Amino acid sequence: MLTIDALKNYGANVDEGLARCMGNEALYIKLVSTIPSETNFEKLKNSIETNDLDTAFESAHALKGVTGNLSLTPLFDPIVEITEHLRAREDMDYSELIAEIITQRDNLGQLIQ
Repeated sequence: MLTIDALKNYGANVDEGLARCMGNEALYIKLVSTIPSETNFEKLKNSIETNDLDTAFESAHALKGVTGNLSLTPLFDPIVEITEHLRAREDMDYSELIAEIITQRDNLGQLIQ
């Protein structure tokens, strides 16, 4: 079961995230619980694999918004980095960033189970 303490230990800025949810812990936990099943993670990964940088950017940008609003720092930071590289349409190896994002998504998912 996901708890505020578990999210703090994960590295989330819980106070900031809760403030955006007007202090409603149940709402915050409910919203955070939806993140691991967010379809944009797979869309981002698949788009990078097929070199579709436009779709990858759209997916990364959407993930940036939701993880930023919930202050999920361990996910947010690599998502911000990949979003900016994609915005610039950089020809680079994105595999390390994708791996970090998927790892952090999975770590969050383990907290929820």
